[in-house]
Order: sequence, then structure tokens, then C-alpha cells
Amino acid sequence: MADRTPREATTRDKQQRKRAWTRPSALPLPDPKPGIKYRWVRTSLLGNSDNPNVSTRFREGYTPVKASDHPEMQLLPDLDSRFKDNIEIGGLLLCSIPEEIAEDRVEQQLEDAEKQMKAVDHNYLRQSDPRMPVLKPERSTRTTFGK
Repeated sequence: MADRTPREATTRDKQQRKRAWTRPSALPLPDPKPGIKYRWVRTSLLGNSDNPNVSTRFREGYTPVKASDHPEMQLLPDLDSRFKDNIEIGGLLLCSIPEEIAEDRVEQQLEDAEKQMKAVDHNYLRQSDPRMPVLKPERSTRTTFGK
């Protein structure tokens, strides 16, 4: 006689492989939300508060993430934290920023880097001594490990 149990009702729990233990991340990220990017912002360095760094990030558009908004983080608050209701681990504060602002920030940084490279090239190619021919600058980066 054939077994009439629906396939959805059968489980393979006993046949599954045992899950290996993995070390938890030192700086966990919250569950992603659409349109939001996260970043850890330094609030203290070697036990001294880093107010200039925090205020710079806040002016850039970062806002501290409330611990109540992300219960999946399961963290104990730092004892001497200035950000009691937020997520802070060892002098790092979890902050969020809208995705559009984060993309604009990256584009601006790339544009600034390109302007700096053009300025360096212009200064280098400005040289006019005929005894020292100017070659076009080569831009190639190579990383090697070991011997």
C-alpha cells in the first residue's frame, strides 16, 4: 500500500548536516532596510572622546541608530556611553544615512580625488627643461604578496 502523506508534510530534519559554530562578528550590522546605509562612527579613541569626528559625521547626514529600532542586535549598552539609547560598541556608534546622500558623498569624494590627480599631472607636465624629457605619467597599481 502506498504512503499517502503529502510531500509538504514530510521533513528532512534528521538528514540535515549539523551546523558548524562560527565566531560572531565584532561589529554586527542590523537587518538591512531599503534606502538606508549603515556605518560605524568612532566616538572615542584610546579612552578619549572624539567629538570632532562625531560632529563631522552628523553634519554629513549620519544619524545614530536607536537600539529599540533593531532588537535583533542583542547588545548590552556601554556603561559610560553618551548615547544611552543608541547602539554603541567599544567607542563605535552605529549610524544610518539615506542611500541617496551616501551615493552623493561617494561621488563627491571620487570627483575630489580626480581633481587632485589632475593637479598633480598638471604640475608634473608643466616642467620645461629640455635636458629632462617629460614622459606621460603611468598609472598602474599592482599588489603582490610574498616572494
